[in-house]
Amino acid sequence: METMQAILSRRSIRRYTEEPVSGGMIEDLLKAAMNAPSAGNEQPWHFIVIDRRPMLDKLAEIHPYAKMLKQSPAAVIVCGDDNMQKFKDFWVQDCSAASENMLLAAHALGLGAVWLGIYPAEKMVREIGDLLNMPSNIIPFSIISVGHPAEEKEIKERFDASRIHSNTW
Repeated sequence: METMQAILSRRSIRRYTEEPVSGGMIEDLLKAAMNAPSAGNEQPWHFIVIDRRPMLDKLAEIHPYAKMLKQSPAAVIVCGDDNMQKFKDFWVQDCSAASENMLLAAHALGLGAVWLGIYPAEKMVREIGDLLNMPSNIIPFSIISVGHPAEEKEIKERFDASRIHSNTW
């Protein structure tokens, strides 16, 4: 899929078939994530692949907007490493770029995916960190739910020229 087509046609997919996502596809998503830009090229991220039903169900119970995980065959938790920061707090931007790369890669591979924010919701950060036995320097940032899509969404034009300012406001 051509890059602009992937960007303009990607939508959040929350319904999936029962078909598992192959290990090769998950690896491709992780390669895309790890090729995202990062401040000072520090790459302060870690990824937790979740593909076991009991864990996906527990995540769906913790996160109030993650009910799709109860039918999703896989998810990736994007985490920031507080100890790997060249520039303080830029890990949030770095993990955002990694999350978006995964969404675009999933779409290009014919998969459906949706970004579920965790950070900065302190209760979710704590509960998901505890569930997954994360060290204190690792901060769960997002969940990318992924699967073979069981829904299609129409492409919508989102370009809005009124939001563009030239040189000053």
